[in-house]
Amino acid sequence: MVMREITKLESRVVYANKWMSVREDKVLRPSGAEGIFGVVDKPDFAVILPVEQGHIHLVQQYRYAVEARYWELPQGSWEESPIADHLALAAGELKEETGLVAASMVYVGHQYLAYGYSSQGYHIYLATQLTQGQTDLDTEEEGLISRRFSLQEFEAMIIAGDIKDATTVNAYGLAKIKGML
Repeated sequence: MVMREITKLESRVVYANKWMSVREDKVLRPSGAEGIFGVVDKPDFAVILPVEQGHIHLVQQYRYAVEARYWELPQGSWEESPIADHLALAAGELKEETGLVAASMVYVGHQYLAYGYSSQGYHIYLATQLTQGQTDLDTEEEGLISRRFSLQEFEAMIIAGDIKDATTVNAYGLAKIKGML
């Protein structure tokens, strides 16, 4: 059981759309001091490591917030419904973004994206025994491309700073230190 160290006195949503909401909470600290926290609430997502024969499949798309395109692992959430089955979500996102279907999906773990200001977390899966099919991109994924890289090339891209997605780097690192890669 987690003990709360800060008491929420009030909470109000200050912005919401179909992907996220932002709320402002008035809080009371153990010292008696009051304060506020801004919290971004988004549904958990899945991130997939599609690996086969010393290669990894990545996707690249334009990321509006940073006004650039970067390579990253396939990942996403289903906004229409909360994540009830993150394995189904992972398999669905992998197929949607890369066209790949995995005969084996092994759970790597759960991490938080940025728990200093957001409740969002993600479930990491290692996908192997891959079969290529057709992609089924959402409107938000317009322009997304997929490509296979050797693991050595992928690691060099991380070291060089060409891969900037923290989720991608973290998911790969966690799988690697767990001995799954």
